[in-house]
Amino acid sequence: MVKKLQITNNIRKLRFFANEMTQQELAERVGVSRQTIISIEAGKYSPSLELAFRICEIFGLKIEEVFDYEVQE
Repeated sequence: MVKKLQITNNIRKLRFFANEMTQQELAERVGVSRQTIISIEAGKYSPSLELAFRICEIFGLKIEEVFDYEVQE
């Protein structure tokens, strides 16, 4: 049986502390649409590993400081 992972993130909080960076600004910096950032922040979409690392690079943080996961039964 494959267990489901619930991936969460701190992107909204990080944007706030990064001079209130908008979703559009972050999207442009990592090369995706604003809608993608909205979906990631809301937990409706899990980014690719490459995109996750690009987001982390923008904030100068390690991946575990931006993203977290929980195994669901």
